[in-house]
Amino acid sequence: MVGRQQVILTPRYYLNNFRYVLDFVKRLYGSLLNEAEWSFVRQFDALSIDAQCLFVRLSNRKGLFFRINKLQYNEITDLPAALGQLLQQGFAERLTPHHEVMGDDALGVFTKPELLELLPLEPEELKPLSKQKKEEVIRYALHELDFGEIVTSLTTRETVVKTNFEAEVMMVKYLFFGNRSSDMTEFVIRDLGMVNFERYDESKLTARFRTRKEVEDKLLISLTNEEFYELKEAETPAEDIYNWFLNWNETRPELTEIAIPGYQKLVCRVGAYLERQKHPDQAMAVYQLSDRVPARERRVRLLFKNGLIDEALALCDEIATSPQNADERYFAHDFREKILSAGEKKRSKKTTTRFLSDAESVNIPAAYRHHVEAGVMNHYLEQDFDAAFTENYPWRGLFGLVFWDIIYDANVQAIHHPLQRAPSDFYLPDFYLKREDLLRKRLADLDTKEAWRLHTGRMFNAKYGITNVLVDWSDELLGLVHRLIDLIDVEQLRLILLEMARNVREHTRGFPDLLIWNEQGQYEFVEVKSPTDHLGPQQLHWLQFFQTIGVPGKVVRVIWEA
Repeated sequence: MVGRQQVILTPRYYLNNFRYVLDFVKRLYGSLLNEAEWSFVRQFDALSIDAQCLFVRLSNRKGLFFRINKLQYNEITDLPAALGQLLQQGFAERLTPHHEVMGDDALGVFTKPELLELLPLEPEELKPLSKQKKEEVIRYALHELDFGEIVTSLTTRETVVKTNFEAEVMMVKYLFFGNRSSDMTEFVIRDLGMVNFERYDESKLTARFRTRKEVEDKLLISLTNEEFYELKEAETPAEDIYNWFLNWNETRPELTEIAIPGYQKLVCRVGAYLERQKHPDQAMAVYQLSDRVPARERRVRLLFKNGLIDEALALCDEIATSPQNADERYFAHDFREKILSAGEKKRSKKTTTRFLSDAESVNIPAAYRHHVEAGVMNHYLEQDFDAAFTENYPWRGLFGLVFWDIIYDANVQAIHHPLQRAPSDFYLPDFYLKREDLLRKRLADLDTKEAWRLHTGRMFNAKYGITNVLVDWSDELLGLVHRLIDLIDVEQLRLILLEMARNVREHTRGFPDLLIWNEQGQYEFVEVKSPTDHLGPQQLHWLQFFQTIGVPGKVVRVIWEA
C-alpha cells in the first residue's frame, strides 16, 4: 500500500466545519429549532471571524471553564478583542460567585499546586491538604471556604471564563450527528485521511428526526444514560440509583418510537447493574419495564431463584413462542428443562452443552494452549488440508461487498449526514423490511460463482479503504471472500446472506473459527473449543443453519497432549 500523504489542515478548519454543521442543521432541521436556538444561530453569525473562532475553539474543548492566559491560537489575530466580544455578546462570562453549583468544574482548571497557592487558605490548612489528591483539595475548598472569597482570590491573579450557549450548541451537534457519542473530531479524522467515508449526493440526505418531540425524547435517553454512568462512577449506592431511575421513569414523557430502542437498552443496563450489586428484587422491578433482550431471560432466572416456578415457566413459554435471537431461543428450551428437572438427581444439559459433548475430539500438543485455533489448523494441515482462520471476518466482508450500495443507499432515508458509518436502521428490523426486494434482486442477479467473484472484486477495488461497519479492510480479505464463493454453492450463499440480513446485529457474529479445504473441493467449517470453552447460542445457530442448508460444519473439542 502507498504511504498516506501528510495532510495539513487550514488554520480555521474547525470554524469551517462548525459553519457547515450550522448550515446543514438549518437546512434539514430549521423547522425543529426553537427560538433560543435560532437566536444563538443569528447571534453567532453576527460575531467577528476572530470571535467565532474563539467560541468554536472553546466549545469544542472539554469543560465549560477556561483560563484565558492558557489560551494560544495563532490564527486568532486579536485574542483579547475576540474574548471581549464574546463577553459583551453573552457567549462567555467571567467566573463569579453565581457559579458555585459548578465549582468542581471551575476549580478543576487549576493544578493542585496552583490551588494551594491561590485558594484563601490558612497556614494550618495547607500542610494536611498538601498530602491530599487534587479532588480532595477541591472538595475541601467547596465545603469549607466561602465561594465568593475563592472567586476573588482566583480572579485577582488571572481571568477565568465560562462559555455559554452550551445547550444550544449541544442541540445543533445532536441534530447533525443524531447521537451524543460523535463530535466535531469526526471531521478532523476525515480531513486528515484517517477515515474515508462513503460519498453522498447531499440533496438526498434526509432528516433523522421528523418532530421536535422525537429529538427531545431521543436526547433525553442519551442524557439519562450519561447520568446513570456518572452515578455509577461516583459509587452511588445501588438503592439510590434504583430510586433515581424509578422516579425518572415515572415522570418521563411518553416516548416516541425513535427513542424506544435506547430506552430498552437503558432499562437492561440499570437492571444488570442492580443485579450485579446483589439487589435482585430491584433488578426484577426494572427488568419488567422491558421485553427486549436480555430482560426476559433475566426475569426468568430471578423468578426461578425466588421460587416462582409457574411464573418462570410461563415466561419461558412466551420467549419460546417469539424468541428475539438465538440466545433466547435456546435459553427458553434449556431453562424450561432445567426447571422441570430441578428435583431430579440427573440435571438436564443445555442444548449447546449436548451439542458440544457429541462433537469429535482431536489431540493437540499442549504448546498450543494459548493459540488453540492455530493448533487445530496445524492438525488439518498435516492431513493435507489447507486451512484459514475465518470466524466472522470474511462473512461480514462478503455481506458488506455484495450489498454495499444497498446498505449505503441514501434513497432508503436512513442516511442523515455525510459522516455516517452505517444507516440509522442497520441494527433494527427495518433494515431488512425496507430493503428485502433490493437484497433479493441483488442475490438473484448474482446467478453464477463468476458473477459473485466479479461483483465482490469490483466493489473491493472501488471501495477499498472506505469505512463500512462490516468490512475490515486488509489485503487478505478478498482472497478469503473468494474462497467462500469457490467452495459454497450459489444458492447456499444466498440463504446465508439473507439470514444475516434478517438480523444484522445478531447474525453477523457466531460463525465457525476455521475453514478447511482440499484440492478435491471438499471443505468444512470448524468451530474450535478448548477443554474450558463452551459453545455459544449464536455459534450453535450457525452450525445448525449450515446443517439445514447442506453446508458442512462441525465442532471440534481439543484434548491437550502432554
